[in-house]
Amino acid sequence: MTTTTLSDGTSLWYQRQGSGKLMLHIHGSAFGHRNFEKLTPIVSQYCQVIDFDLPGYGESRSPVPKASFEALADMVFEFAQHFGAAPINVHGTSFGAMIALALAARHPEAVDRLVLSCFLARYDRAARLMRRTWKRAAMDSGMAAVADLTAVAGFSRSFYEREDAQAQLESMYEAFERNLPQAFVASTEVIERTDLSGLVGKVRAPMLLLAGSEDNMTPFRPASSGFGFSDIRKQRPETSMHVLEDCGHYLVLEQPEQASALIRDFLA
Repeated sequence: MTTTTLSDGTSLWYQRQGSGKLMLHIHGSAFGHRNFEKLTPIVSQYCQVIDFDLPGYGESRSPVPKASFEALADMVFEFAQHFGAAPINVHGTSFGAMIALALAARHPEAVDRLVLSCFLARYDRAARLMRRTWKRAAMDSGMAAVADLTAVAGFSRSFYEREDAQAQLESMYEAFERNLPQAFVASTEVIERTDLSGLVGKVRAPMLLLAGSEDNMTPFRPASSGFGFSDIRKQRPETSMHVLEDCGHYLVLEQPEQASALIRDFLA
C-alpha cells in the first residue's frame, strides 16, 4: 500500500501505473479509485496514471473532512505536488470532475489539459432530488443500497444486455462497500450547495468534455436550474465535447475504449 501524508495530517492512498506524461484521475462520489478500473489499464499505455482515494473512500481511511470544493481542490493540488511534475493532465469524473474544475480554476499553473466526464457544474432540481434519495439510502441502509439506486440510474439500458454486465455490477458493489457512508453523504451535501458555473471562465487549460447520451444523473443538457456541458460549450465554444451513444453516467466503466481513444487524441 502506497500512501502520502498531507500537511494537515490527511493520509491518501494512491497507485501509479504506466510511464510518460502524468494523468491524475479524480474519482466520483461513491466509487473510490476503482471508478477508473476499466479506463486506467488502457490510458496507462500512453500516460503515467495516478489513481487515488479521497478521505473516507477505498483505502484512504483518514477522517472525512467538512469539505468545500475549494478545500478539496487545494487538497488535490497539494497531493499532486507530491509527484513534482507540474503541469499535469487531470481527468475527473462526476464529483471528481467538479473537483478537477475547481482545481484548474484555482491553480491554473498545475493543470496542462483537463478532461471532465459526466458532471454538472450546478445541479438542477431533478439531480438534487436524486442525490437526496441516495443520501438517505446511505445513512439508513448503507452503501449497498446506494449501489442499487445508482446502478439503475448510472448505466445505459443496453449495458444490462452485455455478457460482462453482472461482473461489472459485482465489482461496483464491492467498490461501494469499501467507502464510508459519511464520506458519500458529505460529498453529496457539498454538491447540493455548490455552484461552480462561475469557474468555467477562469480555466486556462484546454478542456475535453465526455458525456453519455443516456446519462440520467448529469445530462449534458440539464434543466434551466442546472449548468452542464451544453452551457459550458456556449460559454467556451472552443471546448471539445463528445457525447457517447448508448452510454450512461458511468462512461469510464461502460465505454473505456472509446473514452481512452478520445482522451489520447485530445492529449496529442
